[in-house]
Amino acid sequence: MAVYPKSETDRRVWPQRLGEVVRAIFSRCGMSDVDANLLAESLVHADLRGIHSHGVLRIPDYVKKLTKDGVNPRGRPRIVSERAAAIVIDGGNSMGQIGGAFAMKRVIKKARGLGLALAAVRGSNHCGAMDWYTLMATRTDMIGLAGTNALPTMAPWGGTEKIVGINPLSIAMPAKKHPPFVVDLAFGATAHGKIRVYHQKGSPIPDGWAFDAEGQPTTDATKALSGLIQPIGEHKGVGLGMAIGMIASLLSGAAYGTELGSMIEGPRPGLDGHFFAAIDIAAFQDVESFKERVDAVIDEVHESRPRAEASRLFVPGEIEAEIESDYVGNGILLARTTVDDVAAAADALGIDSSYLFSLG
Repeated sequence: MAVYPKSETDRRVWPQRLGEVVRAIFSRCGMSDVDANLLAESLVHADLRGIHSHGVLRIPDYVKKLTKDGVNPRGRPRIVSERAAAIVIDGGNSMGQIGGAFAMKRVIKKARGLGLALAAVRGSNHCGAMDWYTLMATRTDMIGLAGTNALPTMAPWGGTEKIVGINPLSIAMPAKKHPPFVVDLAFGATAHGKIRVYHQKGSPIPDGWAFDAEGQPTTDATKALSGLIQPIGEHKGVGLGMAIGMIASLLSGAAYGTELGSMIEGPRPGLDGHFFAAIDIAAFQDVESFKERVDAVIDEVHESRPRAEASRLFVPGEIEAEIESDYVGNGILLARTTVDDVAAAADALGIDSSYLFSLG
């Protein structure tokens, strides 16, 4: 995960208060109370775990999607086809979190009887942080998998045209004494939203994150936003990104790559695709023994020898769990620009957001 630069203007806000304001914003955008709560939960979850690129930073974009850009605030997901463990779902042009949560809950229920299940989703939109879905599975003693397409922000290795998305994948599995093991990564060196956070703070981005518009490496956040995200592992990252994007899109009939829109023109509503899967551990192994073995894998990492410059070794999901523990007790640390954007969106909709700025 990215460790964002800190600024003297950063503000801490209570998660519950933030959730209340965000929920009210989406209700005023025409969503039902249930859906507004679900969408708010997804964004606050991301910020709680330090995944600020997919947190309430998205509020201005989401409000625009729901009020001006054609996303249906009352869209309802529906099952198009269901054959054994395979499900196709149409999101009804709802926000991606609405169709995504519907799909994840469905595969968890079906996996309980069949051992595993996979849902392919079309007719959707941006669906937020993928670990929100996979952690749902771990809470039922299942392994969760989730992937999605994304607007093209990468070029084929050696190219300069944005035709490949970073197309993230999450895999989560439960442990016994440790927090769940959670991989949540895209196949670009970063996410577009993370570059936006650095841009907000006026900070250079790390080396290896992006190219400028001519395909040259850059640490300038402004040039990166108009340029290209670097793939992880060079051509390997491009290949993996394409594969996840195709699974997320082609199985359900959703749009792929440039069919989705562009970072300049914006996404075309209702064309996103995702996939969600659940594996019932009990269908393969004794659940408690499995979780103990996950603990053992994690312990082996903790007990292994670090390099001289590393004081501690982490497994995927562990840093996020520790950030969440801090933020639950002390408030979420957000860029002042993000807090101001949330407040401005609330004020424009007639919602009092003043208490966001006080931890008292």
